[in-house]
Amino acid sequence: MRTPMLRALSAVLLLTMALALAGCGSRGPEFSIVSGSENTVIEPIVQEFCAQKGATCSFKYEGSLDIGLALQSSAGVEQDAVWPAASVWVDMFDTSRRVKTLTSIAQTPVILGVRKSKAEQLGWVGKDVKMDDILAAVNNGSLKFLMTSATQSNSGASAYLAMLSSAIGEDAVIKPGDLDDPKVQDTVKALLAGVERSSGSSGWLADLYVDAASKGTVYDAMWNYEAVLKETNDRLVPLNQEPLYAIYPADGVAVADSPLGFVDHGRGADVESFFNELVAFLQSAPIQQRIADTGRRIPLGGATAKPEPNWNFDPTRLLTAIRLPEPAVIRQALDLYQAALRKPSLTALCLDFSGSMQGDGEQQLQQAMQFLFSPERTSEVLVQWSPADRIVVIPFDGTTRDAYRGTGAATDQGTLLSEVSNQSADGGTDMYACANAALKEIEKTPNLATYLPAIVIMTDGRSDGDSAGFMAQWNAVSPRVPVFGITFGDAEKSQLDTLATQTSARVFDGAADLAGAFRAARGYN
Repeated sequence: MRTPMLRALSAVLLLTMALALAGCGSRGPEFSIVSGSENTVIEPIVQEFCAQKGATCSFKYEGSLDIGLALQSSAGVEQDAVWPAASVWVDMFDTSRRVKTLTSIAQTPVILGVRKSKAEQLGWVGKDVKMDDILAAVNNGSLKFLMTSATQSNSGASAYLAMLSSAIGEDAVIKPGDLDDPKVQDTVKALLAGVERSSGSSGWLADLYVDAASKGTVYDAMWNYEAVLKETNDRLVPLNQEPLYAIYPADGVAVADSPLGFVDHGRGADVESFFNELVAFLQSAPIQQRIADTGRRIPLGGATAKPEPNWNFDPTRLLTAIRLPEPAVIRQALDLYQAALRKPSLTALCLDFSGSMQGDGEQQLQQAMQFLFSPERTSEVLVQWSPADRIVVIPFDGTTRDAYRGTGAATDQGTLLSEVSNQSADGGTDMYACANAALKEIEKTPNLATYLPAIVIMTDGRSDGDSAGFMAQWNAVSPRVPVFGITFGDAEKSQLDTLATQTSARVFDGAADLAGAFRAARGYN
């Protein structure tokens, strides 16, 4: 007969063996996904699956263009899976066919959400609205909207392609010759004149709308995914803010198919098996219903979200979907957008040439400017300037140096680059003095309302100067000018973060890739 002590020892031994066996072979792999920002609401569902499998899963959020460019590069993407907003970005850039088993997880059309009272004012409540109606409202000054950059984000590209399709004619597939039609160009350019703020991220644009509403700044409308508009309203209503009324353009919308694809890095069959199990999990009936509850449409039907008649939100509504052209034509259309059709930008660049930038900092800043003002390089990643753009370059240290002005024309870019190359690092740091000078340059620009204005400050350190004085000047200028920050090295971020928050902008990390940070900032202007 065993004593209590022996029984206790036996129990401990059995528990130890069970734990050891549980640790042998039951741990899932480390698995990484690069995804569009619209999937942040889906990430918790994925993480549940990862936890069940004992796997460590990580998400990195990038714009659709960033995902496509990474697939196109010689190095490829670092992650095990890609999850862009739409498969067209894989079709357009994955020329080496790195992505395997691309599977649509959900669908969501890109539509126009209009503030409910504005929709009533325009006479759009309970009626079919076409792109011509939207154009008329933009032309008579009664509608402005937020929209992501068509060359940086899928939602912006989708809205833009729907505008092109409508301008060409219903049921038309965009062909190369259509893009040369002056009437088509004029129509789409007039529609894009309604853009009030741009960004490189659909999720960030929704955050901007909600944050601005909570501060008393109310925008008219926003182009975004149907599901993101629902998420936006779900946040607006508890704040007692007016919801967005869903406008489904009757002449056609582009539909994002949210494809999840595997990228084989040779890490073994268990990694690919894990991916396949993840796809099966996401396509299972209970999970499909949970995904549908976020406002997304399920490709095979069955699961749907509850409609919200007060918002005109209805994921069961049958839509007219535009037919997307071939990838080469889409690329041509995006080039046309960036070079000629988008609303021109008015960008003031404050560049830190303080003494602490001497050496590597100064060299990397010069290299970043060589990228930014080289049309052949910026056009490769669809952030090229157009001749209609206006650029102000203001180097600064403890004081503001001379301001250099130009357009986006190639010759002007060359002149601006030459002026920057003559700068050398010296002195202290006062970014607020430069921001003040930049704001004055923007304020005196003729026809300011025809541009998307922005200040971009690149700095590597804590600034002296008067932040309160700048904000007093900023509050007196209309339209309000976002102040974006680009950090370098071990920069103290708090001051840039504060400026960005106060002016409804954001800060980009340039420590690893300064040129890349400037490229990302271009998507917001």
